Amino acid sequence: MFSHVHVGSNDPARSKRFYDAVMAVLGGGEGVKDPERDRYFYNHDGAMLIVGKPLDGGEATVSNGATIGFRVDSPEQGDAWVQAGVENGGTLIEDAPGIRKKTAGTLYLAYLRDPDGNKLCALKFMDR
Repeated sequence: MFSHVHVGSNDPARSKRFYDAVMAVLGGGEGVKDPERDRYFYNHDGAMLIVGKPLDGGEATVSNGATIGFRVDSPEQGDAWVQAGVENGGTLIEDAPGIRKKTAGTLYLAYLRDPDGNKLCALKFMDR
């Protein structure tokens, strides 16, 4: 359904270190610098994540209620994703990473904020 997500950053170089680390855990490569703008592209599994300064030239701010979800293959991969994020400027938020029973099914969930405060989630549907 989605083709890409753009995450605003006031310090794209700092964000690149964070996203390079968490994307590597998911099997993605390093961000590729846009030669025209201060942003980086991450392509993986047919989708694109863009991290950089807002195109309108304004300050990047966090959207209240927005979460960007990343699919993980196992709880172990999710835990490694969290570790890579925290070691590269992210902040662990919400409940501790783990498996929970929710309306959508049994899920592994882990939540981080990136260095600019954007809310990210690692998710694995355990019953699929």
